[in-house]
Amino acid sequence: MPITIREDDLSGKAVAELLQRHLDFTAGESPPESTHALDLDELRVPEVSFWCAWDGDSLLGCVALKELKVGPGEPLHGEIKSMHTAEAARGRGVARALMEHLMAESRRRGYARLSLETGAMESFAVARRLYARFGFTTCAPFGDYVLDPYSEFMTVELTV
Repeated sequence: MPITIREDDLSGKAVAELLQRHLDFTAGESPPESTHALDLDELRVPEVSFWCAWDGDSLLGCVALKELKVGPGEPLHGEIKSMHTAEAARGRGVARALMEHLMAESRRRGYARLSLETGAMESFAVARRLYARFGFTTCAPFGDYVLDPYSEFMTVELTV
């Protein structure tokens, strides 16, 4: 069955469990002050959209897109949050499908830039390689982030 990506309201048990695994992973890899993953309540805000990848009734992965506040006349800027693939679904192209969806949605919204924060440790190397395949390059901290040895910041300019 093909991967289906749908917007989600964060109310399902399977989604809450997958997000908890994501939070547990990030908390296990970084000190608390360097963990920037959002919990369910932080994802349930107007500036965040959330999608899940499904194979029938099986939840394969998730990703969120946060619209960053920019000044008047500044180009729109989005941030990738909560990107996670269920362990049993890894290697099936779930993250690639979610990224393709996210990039298309960001362009549709007219974002000029898409950025993210991910871990700088080896356990996040697969994620960094995925982002690099989509054109992301290392950048300075953006938004409210500050330099942190546990974080790597990446960005890509989008063409509409």
